[in-house]
Amino acid sequence: MTFSTFLTFVFAGLQDGAIYATVAIALVLIFKATTLINFAQGELAMLGAFFVYILSVEQGWPVWPAIFAAMLLSAGLGAAVERTLVRPFDPTDHLPVVLITLGLFLFVNALAGDIWNYQLRPFPVIFDRFPDWMPGIGGDRFIEIGGARLFYDTIGVWFTLGCMLLFLNVLLTRTQVGLAFRAVSSNVESARLAGVNTGRTLGFGWALAAAFGALGATLVAPSLGGIQPNLMVAILIYALAGAALGGLDSLGGAVMGGLIVGLIQSVVVSWFFVTVLEQRWMSVLQLGFAFAVILGVLVFRPSGLFGTRIIERV
Repeated sequence: MTFSTFLTFVFAGLQDGAIYATVAIALVLIFKATTLINFAQGELAMLGAFFVYILSVEQGWPVWPAIFAAMLLSAGLGAAVERTLVRPFDPTDHLPVVLITLGLFLFVNALAGDIWNYQLRPFPVIFDRFPDWMPGIGGDRFIEIGGARLFYDTIGVWFTLGCMLLFLNVLLTRTQVGLAFRAVSSNVESARLAGVNTGRTLGFGWALAAAFGALGATLVAPSLGGIQPNLMVAILIYALAGAALGGLDSLGGAVMGGLIVGLIQSVVVSWFFVTVLEQRWMSVLQLGFAFAVILGVLVFRPSGLFGTRIIERV
């Protein structure tokens, strides 16, 4: 494998890893607040991408206003799910909520398939090309580094992830609602005794996770050539592997875990597939790798690389 080929796989892995990190952050936000995995996160994100499709393709909106509007709609949907389907149940009894999220996963997927069917639909290009004013680039969709092409949409995905992390940092450390969310994530009972409205705060967490999940699905769709109801099924598995690897209660760990999963998937698994095995085995190997990561973390390091270790007195 030449150096330029290696760089090509690295760039692809970092792009995929940034997308996995975006969805993994949404999973971690829910887990920090409820210690639960929202199995419907991917399908809610898929609905957000379809909101973008409706506004941009069918209604003719510019793509970025459509994305922001879809994130707001998804946030409202996430808050509504928390209020109507999650909050009525005892938060210490996890089984009903897990079953609800699994049922919601199946319901949303079937509903989207009934409305839009499972044909691949065209999705607008989000990151088209470099600005014309940039010297030496002039509107091309890629730049060459070491003989490999670094595409503009890859840089755009990285930039979007960076803006998302900056926004989250400001929101969670400088605003009242963010501090309340951190308090609830740390200890629900203590936050309630301190006067925090835990119900509204958890609803805010679900809304935030749904909005970022929709952003992740919007980044996924162009790279897959379009949108259809099964858009996020495999992506959710990769994002869950990244979240588990980094630590399910660590936002920074979710980012690092997503990037590591993307890099290993691209550089190791995809390279092995390209050079050794037949093409038809690629998706099987990639999904198998994600499940292996999840299993390995659960067995050898349940807290992940950057998660908080639980110490129990015996």
